[in-house]
Amino acid sequence: MGWWLAWASPVRAAPYEVEPEAAGAQDLLALVEEGAISAETLSALLALRRTGVDPGLATRATLYALPGLTYSDVDAVLRTRGEGSAVGGRLRGALTEATSRRLAPFLDARRSGRLSGDARLMMAFSASDGLPPPFALQVRAGGVANLRVGLLATLARRSLGPLRRDARRRAFVVDAPGTQVQLPKLYVQWTGERATVLAGAYRLGFGQRLTLDTTALPSPDGFVPDDGVRPPSGLERECLVGGDGCAPEARLSDVTPDFRWDESFRGVAGTVRGPLGRDATLSLTGFASYQSRALPRHAVLDRSLCPSPAGRGGCKAPDVWVSVPGQREQKLSARTLPNAFHEWAGGGNATLASSSRSHVGVTGWAARPAWGHDGAPLDFQPNARYPAGGAFGALGLDAAWGRGPVDLFFEGSRSFDAAPGGGGGLGVLQRTVLSGAARELELSFRYYGRGFANPYSGAPSGPDSLEGLRVRNELGTRVRFLQREEGAWRLRGQVDAWMLPSDGAVPGSAGTLHARASARGDLLAWPRFQPSLQLEWRDSGVGGTGACGDEAALEPDALGLCVSARQGVIARVRSDVVEGLSVALQYGHARVRTPEARGFRHDALAVFDVRLQPARALRLHGRLVWKDEDLSERSRLRQELRAALDVAWAVSGVMSARARYAWVRDLKDASVARVPPDPPRHLFQVEWETRF
Repeated sequence: MGWWLAWASPVRAAPYEVEPEAAGAQDLLALVEEGAISAETLSALLALRRTGVDPGLATRATLYALPGLTYSDVDAVLRTRGEGSAVGGRLRGALTEATSRRLAPFLDARRSGRLSGDARLMMAFSASDGLPPPFALQVRAGGVANLRVGLLATLARRSLGPLRRDARRRAFVVDAPGTQVQLPKLYVQWTGERATVLAGAYRLGFGQRLTLDTTALPSPDGFVPDDGVRPPSGLERECLVGGDGCAPEARLSDVTPDFRWDESFRGVAGTVRGPLGRDATLSLTGFASYQSRALPRHAVLDRSLCPSPAGRGGCKAPDVWVSVPGQREQKLSARTLPNAFHEWAGGGNATLASSSRSHVGVTGWAARPAWGHDGAPLDFQPNARYPAGGAFGALGLDAAWGRGPVDLFFEGSRSFDAAPGGGGGLGVLQRTVLSGAARELELSFRYYGRGFANPYSGAPSGPDSLEGLRVRNELGTRVRFLQREEGAWRLRGQVDAWMLPSDGAVPGSAGTLHARASARGDLLAWPRFQPSLQLEWRDSGVGGTGACGDEAALEPDALGLCVSARQGVIARVRSDVVEGLSVALQYGHARVRTPEARGFRHDALAVFDVRLQPARALRLHGRLVWKDEDLSERSRLRQELRAALDVAWAVSGVMSARARYAWVRDLKDASVARVPPDPPRHLFQVEWETRF
C-alpha cells in the first residue's frame, strides 16, 4: 500500500477510528496517509466495500461492521427491518439521511431475480518502466437463481516461475520472471433461505476473532467471498538477483510491481441455519481449504542445513537460485517465494442463538502444511508466523448476552501445534459494551499465553510480536469510547495497556509494560469550518529501560520489546467552500524514539487536499503530501514530497473511468545520504468500471 502505512496506528483490531466521508479505494488510502485510520481498518473497509452488506438480511454482527454504527444504531435497524421498512437497501426511519448516504458505498442493494454486477479493469505503470504495464480484472455478477460469482484475473510480468529444490546443492531453483496471465481468485456462491454454500476463494471468522478470523472485520459472522486485490503504490528495483546477474543500468532502475493480493482460504464453505425449538436458532458452518501459500525466503527452514539435528536456532534459510537468460544461475535477492508450501485446512462453527444479542458458539479448525519437495526436510523458521513441526489448529468457545444498553462478549480458545517445545496455549478475550444512540463505551480484557501460536487469530493485540505472531504472550486491557452529537461534534478515543506475562524473544522481558492512548475530536457544526484534532501517545517499556542490551544484534521480534515511544498531534481543518468544492489542510508532528536510535527524533507530515466536482459526471481530487521522518537530518530516513491528481468521470449511467497520476520526489541530500536519493518518480493508474 505504500510508505504511509508506517504512519498509521499498528494496533490490530482497533475499531474504526473515523467515519469516512468518501469510501473510494483512493479515499480510504488517503485516510491512512493522513494517519486517521490504521492499516487493518483500511483492509476491513476495502473488504466491506467490495463484498457489500444487505441491510435486509445481514445479522447484528455484520451490521455492526458498517463504519460509524453503534450497537444501539444496529438494534434500531433490526427493529425497523422487523417492521418491514428495510426495502431495496434503504433503511427508512432507522438512520438519518446523512448516515444513510455515508453508508451507501458499503451496502449491497442488488435484488434477486435480476442479473446485475460489475467489471473493473485496472492498470498501473510508471515513466521508468521498461516492461509492459500490469493489469488486473475484477468481475462480479449475481441475482439469478440465488447465485453470485466473482473472479480476479491479473497480467503479471514479475512473477517467479515454479519453485523447485535442488537436492545436490540443498537449495531452491526458480525460473526467471516472465509475463503470464494468472487467475488467483474465483468463487461461486449460492444463498437460500436457510443455507449458503460457496466454492472458491473466501475469508471467514467467528465470535470475538480469537479462535478464527481472516476477514479483518470487527465482528465477523461466517464466511465472505474474496476477490480482493492491491494495486501497486510504488516502485521496486528491476534487478532481482545479486552479484553481476544484471546489467548496471538494471541494478539502478525501478519498475512498477505486479498487482498483489492476500492469500485467503480456497475450497468449499457452507452454512445451514434454522429454528431449534420455540425460541432458539441453530447455525452450522463448515469449511475445507487447499491453498498454495507464499513465504519469505528467510522464513523457510531446511533441517539438512542445521548444525545439529535437534536445534532450530542457527539453521540458515536455503539459498534460492534463479536462471538468468544468457548466463549461469544467480542468487535471488530477498523476496517472497510463491507457492512455497501447500496448506490443507478445515473446520467449522456451531452457534445456538436465543436472540440477536445472545448466543453460545463453538469454533474449531486444523491445518497441515505440505511442502511437496521430494521429501526434503523443510519446515518453518521460528519467525515464520506458522508453527513448525507439522499440523496446527485451535478450538474455542464464544458467548454473548445483551439486555438494554449492555452487551457482554466472551471467547476462550486453546491452540494446538507440534512445534518443538510448544504444543499450544490458551487465549481469553472478554468485552463489555455500553451503547446508546449517541455514545458507546467498551471495556475489554485479553490474555494470550506464550504458547498460543494461532496464525489465523484476528483478536486485538499490541504491535509487538513473538515468532511472527502478535496475538501471543500478552495480558492487556483496552477502553474505547465514542460520544457524538449528529451534525455538531464527534469525540472518540481509546486507551490500551498490555504487558508480557512471560519472556518474549529476549530473556528477562517478562513484565515489560506497553501502553498507548489516542483521541480525536471533530467539530461538524459549520460546513465551511470543520476542524479536528487528533492526539496520540505510545510507550514501550513504561517506567523502565526495557529488556534490550545490544539492540543491533536483536531479531526483528526482539526489537519490538525495546524501549520505544511516540507522542504525536495531528491538526486538520476542512472547509466546504461552495457546493462541489472542499479544501482540507492538515499538519502532524510527532516525537519518536525507536529501538534502533539512542534518542528522540521529530517527524512531520503535512497534507493539502482539494476536491472539486465541476460537473455531475466529473470529480477531481488533488493532494500534496510532505513527509519528513527526521527533521534534524536528510541522510537516511524518508523525506518525500508527493503530489497526486485523481480524475473520476462517469461516462454514462453504467460506465465510469478513473485516472490517477502521482509525482514523488526524494528530498534526501545527495551529498550526505547513505543511499543515493531516488530520482523523481512518475506513477500512473488507470481504472475502467462497467456495471450491468
